[in-house]
Amino acid sequence: MKVDKSPVTWITSYNYWQAKAAEKAGIDLILCGDSYGNVECGYTSTIPVNLPDMIKVTESVRRGAPSTFLVGDFPMGCYEESNAQAINSAVQFIKAGADAIKLERASDSILARIRAISDVGILVFAHLGVTPQTAMNLAGGYRCVGKTVESFEVVMREALSIQDAGASFLLLEGMPKSSAEQIAKKLKIPVYGIGAGNQTDGSLMIFHDLCGLFPDFRPYFGKCYVKDVISDFLANFPTEGLKKFGRDTKEDGLLKLSEMCLTKYVKEVRLREFPSSEYTYPIKEEELEALRHSPFWNPKNE
Repeated sequence: MKVDKSPVTWITSYNYWQAKAAEKAGIDLILCGDSYGNVECGYTSTIPVNLPDMIKVTESVRRGAPSTFLVGDFPMGCYEESNAQAINSAVQFIKAGADAIKLERASDSILARIRAISDVGILVFAHLGVTPQTAMNLAGGYRCVGKTVESFEVVMREALSIQDAGASFLLLEGMPKSSAEQIAKKLKIPVYGIGAGNQTDGSLMIFHDLCGLFPDFRPYFGKCYVKDVISDFLANFPTEGLKKFGRDTKEDGLLKLSEMCLTKYVKEVRLREFPSSEYTYPIKEEELEALRHSPFWNPKNE
C-alpha cells in the first residue's frame, strides 16, 4: 500500500464490540492501545496500565476482529528492563492474538529492544514524535514536534535509526503535515500518523475521539464523526415496524452508529480528506522556510 500510495486506515479498539465494528467497517489495522488506561479506565495518563491489562484487551479485540491485522501496544514497564523482558512481553502479545507489537521512543536501549524482538521474527511498530509514556517527563507535556529544525532533525534521525534496527513500521504523533511527509517519503518502511497530517502512508485515530465517547479531553487532531452520520443513521430506519427492525437486524443503536462513523473515517482517509487542515497542526511560513534549510529536507517531497 505504501508503494501504491494507498493510505492505510488504523483505529484503536479496546474490547470485543469496538473491534467488531472496526472490522465490519473495513479498517486495515487495529491498535490495542495503552490509551485504554485513559479512555476506558479514567486514568490521567497511560502510566498505570500494565501488561496483563493489555493482554486481556488484545484477547478481547482479537475475538471481535478475527481477520484484521492487530497491533499490541507495549505499556510502560514491560520492555525497558532488558531484551529478554521485551521478547517475553512480545511473545505474550502474539499468543494473545496480535500480529505485531508497538513500542515508543528510539534511545539506544529501545533500539536494542527493536533488534531483539525483530530477530525472533516478531514485527515491530516504532512510535516517535509525541510519545505519551514519557511526554510529561521528557518533553514537558504533549507538544507538537517538528516545527523547528532541531526537533525535526531529531525525529528524522530517530526514524532512520529505528528502520536500521529492524522496525517494520513507524507511527508519528503530533507533527505538522510537512515535517511528517518528509519522514514518510524518506523511509522505506510504512510511516503512519496520528495528528501528523494526511501525507503519511496512513492515519490512526482513537476510537473514543472518532465516536465522541470520552468526556474529559479530545486532542486537536481528533475528529468526531457522529454529527456527520446521524442523519444517515436515522434515514435508515423504516417508517413502520421500528421495534421489529431493531430486533431482527440489531442495527438500531450505538453499535451501528459507531460502525457508520468508522466507515466514513475509512473513506475519508483513503481519499486523503482526513485529516484535513482543520485537524492538522499549523505551521508558520517562516518556520517552514527554516525547515527547508535542513540537510534532511528534500524539496521534491513537498
